[in-house]
Amino acid sequence: MDRVLGIDGGGTKTDVALVDRSGRVLSRMRTEGLDPTGETDWEAVLDGLAADLGPVGSVVLGLPYHGEIAEVSQKQAQVAARVFGAGARVLNDVEVAFDGALAGEEGVLILAGTGSMAWARGPLGMHRVGGWGDLFGDEGSAFWIGREALGRASQALDGRRGDRGFATALLARIGVAPEGLIAWAYGLQPQRAGIAALAAHVSALAQAGETEARDLMAEAAAHLVGHGLTAARLCGTDARWSFAGGVMADPLVLRVLTDRMGVAPTAPVLPPVGGAVLRAARAAGWDTGEDFVATLKTDLNQQPAP
Repeated sequence: MDRVLGIDGGGTKTDVALVDRSGRVLSRMRTEGLDPTGETDWEAVLDGLAADLGPVGSVVLGLPYHGEIAEVSQKQAQVAARVFGAGARVLNDVEVAFDGALAGEEGVLILAGTGSMAWARGPLGMHRVGGWGDLFGDEGSAFWIGREALGRASQALDGRRGDRGFATALLARIGVAPEGLIAWAYGLQPQRAGIAALAAHVSALAQAGETEARDLMAEAAAHLVGHGLTAARLCGTDARWSFAGGVMADPLVLRVLTDRMGVAPTAPVLPPVGGAVLRAARAAGWDTGEDFVATLKTDLNQQPAP
């Protein structure tokens, strides 16, 4: 069958691309996240995608927590096989992001979306750094930024921090009064995605010159530098790196990373869903040379996920 499917299932949203043998995108869509630890019924989301897309050949899914929690990984593989057939392959969502950003070549990917992780491949093999989850890891991620922002805001509101400027600005952006902050935060559904969404507000405040917001984004970037440099050292590669995830849209974060990594990043060749497509096409035995990648890149850029 001359159609392959790539799925990038993040913690907050899922990006899907159906592609033909030339690399042309036949269909692009976005749906809910596929976080198996969250509130979304991720199995039902995959069932719905399969019903909408119809029969496909090779399928690769990049899913959160795959390869990290044995029971979750087994369940993900079982569901993918049931929904898309026995040939469907499940990988970690950061691995497909790595394949997309560097088009399968060696280097380091620093990802900061809902969670955070560095994924690297070099002469000493493949290594991943970070990605321990929001309970005790994911430093520098959107969730981490959102959680830290709420902590700083609450400390200012009850007098533990002297300047309430950041707290006032943040609450104004989300439309919540100080006395309603607890109910707002604990009422978020899904909570992880809702807290991660605060990172965009912190970034906007930082770009507007709010000092504490800038400090927080710079601290996030410093954590991500640690991820990237450690991954590069462990896999024996130089500092060639690329990036993925919404946090990287912040210019301060990218500037700190560039300064501390010691070299400008390689612009991502493909978005994460493109990495999943690339893996699926190679599994199907297709020619995935320069022409395929160029067509895929052009089409994915021209057909962004809605």
